[in-house]
Amino acid sequence: MNADDGIRRVFDAFRGGDPRALFEVIADDAVWIVNGTVPVANVYEGREQIFHLFRETRRLTGGTYLSTLKWALSDDAHAAAVYRAQGKREGRALDIDQVLLIDHVAGVWQRIVAIPSDPPAFEEFWAA
Repeated sequence: MNADDGIRRVFDAFRGGDPRALFEVIADDAVWIVNGTVPVANVYEGREQIFHLFRETRRLTGGTYLSTLKWALSDDAHAAAVYRAQGKREGRALDIDQVLLIDHVAGVWQRIVAIPSDPPAFEEFWAA
């Protein structure tokens, strides 16, 4: 699988596309890292914990959280995806670019680090 295709498939799945893409692109033992001090910041180990992060993100934002892919690039082992993260939560709004740094094997994601372009806005939005 091509890494760029996998990235597009994942973001399409986030927007209501084929949910099988999440199982096919994110490895069962993948690690997803969200840095910071807010409730969603954590090291999510394994697909089940990662999917819990996705569900929690939707729950905490009342289903308003959107991830819109802007661009992606990759080589044989690494990829980067820049996307627009938007949502509403407890009277607060989020509208920032974020970056996913992805280590992959044949397009299957192994390690993902999520980095907000505006850490203070990210922290304020997700604060308890």
